[in-house]
Amino acid sequence: MIKLLKSKRGEGYFDIVIVVLVVVMVIALIMAIAPVVSAKIQLDNYADELVREAEISGRIGSETTARAQVLTERTGIKPTIQWSRSGKVQLNQEFTVTCTYKMDIGFGEFGSFPVTLTAKASGRSEVYWKS
Repeated sequence: MIKLLKSKRGEGYFDIVIVVLVVVMVIALIMAIAPVVSAKIQLDNYADELVREAEISGRIGSETTARAQVLTERTGIKPTIQWSRSGKVQLNQEFTVTCTYKMDIGFGEFGSFPVTLTAKASGRSEVYWKS
């Protein structure tokens, strides 16, 4: 009996099981976080494109709303959009847009919690409006 307890035979099997378990957990964590990272990149691009539209048109209103609809259709995300100003923006005046999007991170219903993603972009108008 003492010989069996002191024997090291089969010890490698437990090590392999633990290593496999850790690897599976790391892969599951990466798969849970990857969609959030992708959504953050899309949200940053969303804000940048909205700012570019406002810079070119010199106005925050119907043009930027139409662009937001196109971006929502293309990306599949519908963020909350807040502008620092509205209406006509005179040449070289600065403005900012903040896009906020909530999404769940985790493993479905089990261990899921909401994360708020925020993207902020700023620009300057390229249009001169006569008074």
